[in-house]
Amino acid sequence: MRASTHSLLVGLALALAVGLTAGSARADQYPVATFSGLDKITARVTKFDAPVGKPTRFGALEVTVRACDKKPPEEPPQTAAYLEVRQIDEEKNVVDPNPIFKGWMFAESPGLNALEHPVYDVWLNTCKGSPIASSMTPPSPAAPAAPAAPKAP
Repeated sequence: MRASTHSLLVGLALALAVGLTAGSARADQYPVATFSGLDKITARVTKFDAPVGKPTRFGALEVTVRACDKKPPEEPPQTAAYLEVRQIDEEKNVVDPNPIFKGWMFAESPGLNALEHPVYDVWLNTCKGSPIASSMTPPSPAAPAAPAAPKAP
């Protein structure tokens, strides 16, 4: 009985691994992430855009998006952003170098990996702008440029 259970588990693991890799689709990288932020003191919700690589302020938080990926419309929706959030000391106007949040946020599951802060809630809405790259085919700086197509006479 142990051998059949072991082979069943191995078969299930193999099927799951094949299904996950075969069904994976590309996700396009976008230059801007759109968030909603809740100030729990004033009960105000504010939408704000954060360009990738540029620190953006929301209240006493500094949000820096490192990547914003979104699957194309023909795929099941999945929008994710990798970000770092740092606390700002408003009296000294100094940003704490240690992030209070560092990780992926998912628009379709905002509670999955949420920012836990006593005053602010921040969640990802979408990625926007023109896609800049596909995450399945990262650009290679060492790759030679493709030859130009021959011109028609």
